[in-house]
Amino acid sequence: MSRSRGKRIALWGFGIVFGLIAVIAVGLVVWSQTGVMTAEPDALAAVREDPRIELTDTSTAIIMSPTGDTQRTTTADEGVGLVFVPGAKVQALAYAKTLSGVVAEDGVTVVITKPWLNLAFFDLRSLDHFTGLVPEVETWLVGGHSLGGVKACQFAPDTDGLILFASYCANDLSDSDIPVLSLAGSEDGLSTQEKVADSRGLLPTDAQLVEIEGANHASFGAYGPQSGDGEASIDEYAMLIRITDEISNYLDDTQISK
Repeated sequence: MSRSRGKRIALWGFGIVFGLIAVIAVGLVVWSQTGVMTAEPDALAAVREDPRIELTDTSTAIIMSPTGDTQRTTTADEGVGLVFVPGAKVQALAYAKTLSGVVAEDGVTVVITKPWLNLAFFDLRSLDHFTGLVPEVETWLVGGHSLGGVKACQFAPDTDGLILFASYCANDLSDSDIPVLSLAGSEDGLSTQEKVADSRGLLPTDAQLVEIEGANHASFGAYGPQSGDGEASIDEYAMLIRITDEISNYLDDTQISK
């Protein structure tokens, strides 16, 4: 076989490979933008109308800041922030209502990331990118829902605490002293109780695991029903109160905000 013919075959082979990569990349982009679960309008409107919360929608994140008119009698939680990573193909704004009580009542600043391609695993930005959006906050927690929680676990060693919504870690944090709050739903059909239990050994021994009776996977956001999920028996208001109370207790118990 002549050298020129071998070169043509090699170029042909490279062309096929690059063509396949391009097709896969385009398909991934299209898939990531299809079926994205968006925020329920009424829930989002309630947050926008709450005088205790200032909501800022940037190109990279949703920032919810307390206006100062919180229900707490002390300023213990001033300077505490939470970077929250959405679940796969769930709009960042869909968590605004879910986390609104933490902002309004506990004075915590919340930064909800907007992952690349709506998938946290493809987002290569560092935690500093998001904490840097609110430089006046000194103490940072990280959290996430579903696959967003898996990403949050990767950020956790560089933070003061970890909060998981219907999620679990894939990296080992068992030898760390990171305070962890893990909230799960009894009716979750996606991040099932078995999956959460199987990953328990990757969390610190003193991690707080709380199961919310009647909650399913979608109960941890305000974006409507989700395929493959169980049937929730807890209403949205009760779920909001429960999440807010659990995080408030976590802040008090761990003295993160003190």
